[in-house]
Amino acid sequence: MSYLRATRVLGWLLGIAVLVSVVHYVDNYVNYDDYPVPASDSSLPVPSAGLVAFGWFLFTAFGAVGLLLWFRRHITSAAIALTGYSLSGLIGIAHYTIPGATDMVWWRQTHVIVDIICGVAVLAFALWAARNSSELIPPGSQPVRQKTPGTQRAS
Repeated sequence: MSYLRATRVLGWLLGIAVLVSVVHYVDNYVNYDDYPVPASDSSLPVPSAGLVAFGWFLFTAFGAVGLLLWFRRHITSAAIALTGYSLSGLIGIAHYTIPGATDMVWWRQTHVIVDIICGVAVLAFALWAARNSSELIPPGSQPVRQKTPGTQRAS
């Protein structure tokens, strides 16, 4: 896939992921008391509503930095930042470690699951980009490899 096509894919992917995360995190913050919590004797952490809100801004900042680095063709660095952003959706898996999570209303289940899917998709893109970074960086931007001494022929 070319850099231009990958950029279009990334734009759509991040656009959808951010939109879904807004719905998920706003619902999680505004309706915090409607989400199931672990039993009092559980070792699972229970983030506060404020931490949930802060988390959205932190994760989204990783996405913005990833996109900026992508446009500057720092592909590997962009992939690292995008991996950080993918955690915004992947962390939704934690909802299902708590008994009663599958009893949430259908629309809440939907945005949580779609957010998880978006996290997987962003992570997959980041891994693909990191693996193919040399093809995504224009030839003029790639570092010049110097020849090692003794490999040149005498004229």
